[in-house]
Amino acid sequence: MHKKKVKEVIVVEGRDDISAVKRAVDAELIEVNGFAVRKKATLEKIKFAHEKNGVIVLTDPDYAGEKIRKTIEDYVPGVKHAYISREEGTKVDNIGVENASPEAILAALEKSKYKLTEARDEFSIDDMTSFGLTWGNDAKRRRQELGSMLKIGYANAKQFLRKLNHFGITRDEFLRSMEKIEG
Repeated sequence: MHKKKVKEVIVVEGRDDISAVKRAVDAELIEVNGFAVRKKATLEKIKFAHEKNGVIVLTDPDYAGEKIRKTIEDYVPGVKHAYISREEGTKVDNIGVENASPEAILAALEKSKYKLTEARDEFSIDDMTSFGLTWGNDAKRRRQELGSMLKIGYANAKQFLRKLNHFGITRDEFLRSMEKIEG
């Protein structure tokens, strides 16, 4: 099955939610770690993602999920919301996105009016290698600095390449940031 590639960044509560959403669609995700969503750095990351690609908030169908939605909406007005029902998210005595089927998650995202995106490959593994971002003693630090400058966060080389292309980072933005890192 070919998964739909979602343009917007999907905000979820935790790591298990990421796994569930990745089974349903191809998308970039931000994990807020529950109420750690209140951290300014997390909210700024969501705000940047919203400005670049748009954001869809998909939280658990419970009180905590609603509080997290409100925190995000208050800081970043205009984000989209996707909802799964309590029934779709319940497994024994656990309620959460991680319990929802790929079909339920896809249906929730479809109701949020998500946008599909074409695969973008402005950057390749050759770019990552030639700028010292894939291997070597300094590669991790360079990705951390570059991710911070571009506001896309840290990731391993493969995921960092994916983020560069997904967030629509331009070659000019990339080169200017690399110049700062190099000197």
